[in-house]
Amino acid sequence: MAKIELKQPIVQEISETIADAKAVMLVQYLGLTVEQDTALRKDLRKAGVEYKVFKNTLMNLAFKGTECEALSKDLQGPNALAVSKTDATAPARVLAAYDKKFKCFNFVSGVIEGQYADADELRAVAEIPSREVLLGRLFGSMQSPIANFARVIKQIAEKDGAPAEEAAPEAAPAE
Repeated sequence: MAKIELKQPIVQEISETIADAKAVMLVQYLGLTVEQDTALRKDLRKAGVEYKVFKNTLMNLAFKGTECEALSKDLQGPNALAVSKTDATAPARVLAAYDKKFKCFNFVSGVIEGQYADADELRAVAEIPSREVLLGRLFGSMQSPIANFARVIKQIAEKDGAPAEEAAPEAAPAE
């Protein structure tokens, strides 16, 4: 078999991995110990992020004609690929912890929802809370005025001397 035929399945795997991804990030990992790399992979799996190491030439071939084509210029040295198909900020949050903790681990670049981002932009994205946290904050802020209104109504009813249950006027019996 020719070398190209051997490489084609790997290029196909990379293409399938980045297809429909919300976030694709390149990181340099050279210098991590096996224990550190194992912990990183475990944390990424928990966050629903696929993390693999591929040859730069194969990634370059897979990136051609996709949103990730901008990453081709950053394929120098040993790189790993972190991909999330569900949460655009998940890889950045996990990888940022390792970026801060280990000097040998660095963001290179990424594509988040179709937009190229350099290392500094990826660090900024890592500061964005997860979708669940943002939704919780939104619902909490929506619930607060309703709860305050209910407390005010209860206090008005109690001020008038009637217990809260009796404050509502009774309906006249139907005849």
